[in-house]
Amino acid sequence: MNSTVFYTVVALFLVSFLLTVTFSRVLIPVLRRHRAGQPILEIGPSWHLTKAGTPTMGGLAFIGGICGALVLYALYLLWIGENHTMRAPALVFVYAILCGAIGFFDDYRKLVKRENEGLTAAQKYLLQLLAAAIFLFLSRMLLDIDTAILLPFTDKTLELGIFYYPLALLYLTGLVNALNLTDGVDGLLSSTVAVLAAFFLLWGYSEGQEAVMIVGALLLGAVLGFLCFNAHPAKVFMGDTGSLFLGGVVSAVGILTEHPLLVLISCGVFVIETVSVMLQVIWFKVTGGKRLFRMAPLHHHFEKGGWSEWRVVGTFSLAGALFAALALLGR
Repeated sequence: MNSTVFYTVVALFLVSFLLTVTFSRVLIPVLRRHRAGQPILEIGPSWHLTKAGTPTMGGLAFIGGICGALVLYALYLLWIGENHTMRAPALVFVYAILCGAIGFFDDYRKLVKRENEGLTAAQKYLLQLLAAAIFLFLSRMLLDIDTAILLPFTDKTLELGIFYYPLALLYLTGLVNALNLTDGVDGLLSSTVAVLAAFFLLWGYSEGQEAVMIVGALLLGAVLGFLCFNAHPAKVFMGDTGSLFLGGVVSAVGILTEHPLLVLISCGVFVIETVSVMLQVIWFKVTGGKRLFRMAPLHHHFEKGGWSEWRVVGTFSLAGALFAALALLGR
């Protein structure tokens, strides 16, 4: 990695971090003033009821931080005449913003209704499919993304042909919702995504993929900046606005690098969280009302077992680091 790339990555990280911290400080009082508090499900852990009223939609702060840093970077590239390197990172965040917009609309509906239910599951998923389809179309047109994917731990590729597109839609929407499910404990999603962003940086460095490093730097700065306010006890929640945006970033990287399976390995924590929900539902139906876990997603199972929020976040972040290390070995 040459010095120019190094300084660019460091600058993007710092700008994203500082803008996110600044926007969070401005946004939190505004959200409080407009009573944009998070409703809490009564079926959840009883101690979560004390969090009712904590401002939500805080994801707007790190979305703004990333977008601000990205605009400054784009202006710099225009100035030096190398704006072609901007295409892939910009496409990642265009898709992420589409996902974040769906989350914003969902959060807004919740606040208007004063209930913990915004869009229906069907409405949300249809919008996510539309956003994913737009992203795949743009990826094909602007970056000529192939229908073959690289297989981890090998030098081989798998040509999917026409089956690539439905599988890619399932991958994109599935991973976006997996991150959304993980956002249930103070600082949990911010911390696990920080680990994932660090993986993107290391992966991009080892493979010489500047675009992946840029995404990783912007993402790491943003979630660490937000974590200053989102760590337990949280002063603000990211809401679906933030969690769907983060899911969009992560899943888009897998498509644009043609390494969706590698990204899926690095997202092992989010996959396990999703599988825990699926198993809980299946077990409940098969056994006529019995539960496999104390509560799903899995982080609530450990909470109900007596784990503190700090312990849940620390353990899940460590697990995320192990999955990231495994993904690095499989690149």
